[in-house]
Amino acid sequence: MAKFSILPFLSRKTTVPNTVNYAGGRAFTQTAKLELVSILLTTFLEDEFYRTEHQTTARIRELITKVRDPRFVAQAAIYARHTHGMRSVSHLVAGELAKSIKGAPWTKRFYAQVVRRPDDVVEILGYYLAVYGRPVPNALKKGLGVALGRFDEHQLAKYRRDHSTFKLVDAVNLVRPRATPALSKLIRGELAPAQTWETKLTQAGVAGTAEQAAAAKSQAWADLVREGKLGYLALLRNVRNILTHAPEVVSELCTQLADEPAVRRSLVFPFQFLTTVEVLKQGNLRGADRVMDALNQAIDYSLANVPKFEGHTLIALDSSGSMAGRPQTIGSLFAAVLVKAGGADLMVFSDDARYVTINRRDTTLTAANSIPFAAGGTNFNAIFERANRAYDRIVILSDMQGWIGGGAPVKPFAAYQKRYQVAPRVFSFDLKGNGTLQFPQERVFCLAGWSDRVFEIMQKLDRDPEALVREVEAVPLEG
Repeated sequence: MAKFSILPFLSRKTTVPNTVNYAGGRAFTQTAKLELVSILLTTFLEDEFYRTEHQTTARIRELITKVRDPRFVAQAAIYARHTHGMRSVSHLVAGELAKSIKGAPWTKRFYAQVVRRPDDVVEILGYYLAVYGRPVPNALKKGLGVALGRFDEHQLAKYRRDHSTFKLVDAVNLVRPRATPALSKLIRGELAPAQTWETKLTQAGVAGTAEQAAAAKSQAWADLVREGKLGYLALLRNVRNILTHAPEVVSELCTQLADEPAVRRSLVFPFQFLTTVEVLKQGNLRGADRVMDALNQAIDYSLANVPKFEGHTLIALDSSGSMAGRPQTIGSLFAAVLVKAGGADLMVFSDDARYVTINRRDTTLTAANSIPFAAGGTNFNAIFERANRAYDRIVILSDMQGWIGGGAPVKPFAAYQKRYQVAPRVFSFDLKGNGTLQFPQERVFCLAGWSDRVFEIMQKLDRDPEALVREVEAVPLEG
């Protein structure tokens, strides 16, 4: 039961929806800052159900203007790149700011800060040259030059991209940073190959004839697994390569994947197994069935890494047609995780809503796959009309494209609160970052998208609904 007073919450005047979403339903706009942060944390610049890559890029450019605070935009790009590991969108923002901001004292520092790896420099310059051409602004060149000066020989060698059209050495020649021993070796072509497991594989792949190279590559993969040279996440990401090139080590691979202490030490969450699971489903890889068994165990072990949320939780999972694909997969796994790890109740909704019971003794993947999808419309009102108990927390997983029953569920939500005398915390996750809300923003903890750090985000939003914007505003930006 919520501990804070619900009277002020219930007595607020109902806000009228002020926009229309992609599905044509009534909805609420987000503040430009929240929408920008949400898109930067959740988009990989790919086509989505309601929006193409071109539309997403155009929307980001529009939001940069609408925010009217270029320092915040810069902070958001740094936050997206360094805290959430987002790459392409941070490159886009850096390129756009380089074009639109002239003479600001902080810009050089921003371009240096937003770079995390040497290839970020290549991508930012590549974006600017492709969209705006030459000349490249001096502040951008100076900031990227400062960033390049931070990297050692190993880092430069690892990301020099010698087989690309626009190489790291080309970026260095364009930016002309202050010379360092590592950069001088790069310019002269004297950098030794980076000694990583990736370069070991690269070297194996160019040995002798094609048959010899294939054999060397297979041996390299087998050695990496047998010697335990791959970290847990690297092991997960390379399951296809290992089964393709070194199926003889499938037993060792399965043992390492299903190592409970290793899973817990890695702090990997269940969602981070999804790509590997999807890879195994796509092809007839030798040993895939054994690896899938190991992954089922590993995912269940990873439930120990999921934080516990006190009180009663309802998961409301959108089962409408626009959720098909990865949003459905992510949403189902999220729901199964919170049901198994935290005892949450589960409801699915489309044209209507209903409770669903899953077998908590099933593996997490089996439980997730058992959740039914109706492929109908999207009726958010039904969640609160069908909810039959008081909840401390309601987690809505959707693309937020509601259009049935009048769209935004302001009145049914208020009626639910009055009926059970509760003011639940509502976590509204827009799994596609479409940019509209189904509630007034101040009433929910909203993230327009998805992240592997979803539980960390939930804990932060539990304390402060503006947590993400506040975290961005706290990013240091000198100058």
